Amino acid sequence: METDSMESSTRSVQNDEIHHNGTFHFSSTKSHGGSGGASPAVVTNIVGPTATSVYELLECPVCTCSMYPPIHQCHNGHTLCSTCKVRVHNRCPTCRQELGDIRCLALEKVAESLELPCKFYNLGCPEIFPYYSKLKHESLCNFRPYGCPYAGSECGVVGDIPFLVSHLRDDHKVDMHAGSTFNHRYVKSNPREVENATWMLTVFHCFGQYFCLHFEAFQLGMGPVYMAFLRFMGDEEEARSYSYSLEVGGSGRKLTWEGTPRSIRDSHRKVRDSNDGLIIQRNMALFFSGGDRKELKLRVTGKIWKEQHSPDSGLFMPNLSS
Repeated sequence: METDSMESSTRSVQNDEIHHNGTFHFSSTKSHGGSGGASPAVVTNIVGPTATSVYELLECPVCTCSMYPPIHQCHNGHTLCSTCKVRVHNRCPTCRQELGDIRCLALEKVAESLELPCKFYNLGCPEIFPYYSKLKHESLCNFRPYGCPYAGSECGVVGDIPFLVSHLRDDHKVDMHAGSTFNHRYVKSNPREVENATWMLTVFHCFGQYFCLHFEAFQLGMGPVYMAFLRFMGDEEEARSYSYSLEVGGSGRKLTWEGTPRSIRDSHRKVRDSNDGLIIQRNMALFFSGGDRKELKLRVTGKIWKEQHSPDSGLFMPNLSS
């Protein structure tokens, strides 16, 4: 394969929407072919100036994302996607002519004949898909980057797990702990001010994995509640290999919760709104706090363990060592 062809094909993939919607960060670069070995099919499928030119034709000039039916065109043949047609108020962004309702059926047919690699090919995904199947796969691809799990702000940083761990520690100043057990004390001077409650996040490293422990206050129905839950920094399938328990108590009483950590693929709000965690009503939280019930003093303890399959019994046995 000629060097120029390889460079051209790499640029054509990198022009996909992955690079137009934000910056991804990764702790290391994956290699996709050894020296002297055969080039992977994911590159050879799009090699050559013809494939590059067709792929550029399918790029919307407004949002620079790949176009999917219906693809619109003006009387002069300039194309754009259906989403941007509304945004430009039915005026062609190239020649300023009125767009009307002309479909570019020829370009839609050309797209139908293309096979392209997943846009996360450089992160390890080896799959190649017909053009119209590619988008659905990419929304669920196991190689897609993770979003920052910090819940106290709208953080748009994405990347792989090692990068996000460093990001949480260095940029969000999140507490990092090693081990599978924890004992945390949460204190708040005015527990009635739910709107100003601090969002607490702690990251635990055990079993070679990272887990995010969330604790926060929010309004549920007519009154505020406190909630603690655990999220796994990885995919949902791997998260099901682990379990955790949480316990809060005082004055000789206690509440316990046991469950499976949710993947950080699920947003913090989705987990919280599904009530998938230890929920403590305010009156109960103040009762556990003791004293004059004017200050919140909660001690939350817990542990994380890995479920191990026993070949003899067919059951899953907990592994509590980290």
